[in-house]
Amino acid sequence: MGMSVTISVATEQDAEQIFRLQYLCFQSEAALYGNYRIDPLVETLDAVREEIASDCVFVARLGDEVVGAVRGKVTEDGAAAIARLCVHPRLQGHGIGARLLRAAESALAGERGATLFRLETGHRSEGNLRLYRRVGYEAVGRAKGTDGVDLIILEKPAATYATTA
Repeated sequence: MGMSVTISVATEQDAEQIFRLQYLCFQSEAALYGNYRIDPLVETLDAVREEIASDCVFVARLGDEVVGAVRGKVTEDGAAAIARLCVHPRLQGHGIGARLLRAAESALAGERGATLFRLETGHRSEGNLRLYRRVGYEAVGRAKGTDGVDLIILEKPAATYATTA
């Protein structure tokens, strides 16, 4: 390929590429659930811009192209909610998702003081569940998304980052 994928903090200029990438990446999730109104597919470009401005957003780049993204924010209970992890379908399976997760976890624990990482994924999303378990997340419960999808809630303590940050 010649170029390596780099991970960096997203900027406002990345919003449109993140928006398009998210739409592409979550098509397979929508098909899995037979629901093309899942939250990542109906989110607006303005909402993506707002999250870049207020939350912790990282992108993976291959040259000038955004090929992955993840978002996170610390909630009222001190946990970091991590969401919208996506990697371009042609680059999945190369560790980019795990690298994005590590970047978000490090920033959320170190700079923002999170004590716990929490994320959700659809109950049929086996690839996502495999990744999350491989990087230390454990299922702690279930919920129903606003889009009607049955979700598995996974958590992981942030202690590993608090000592190194």
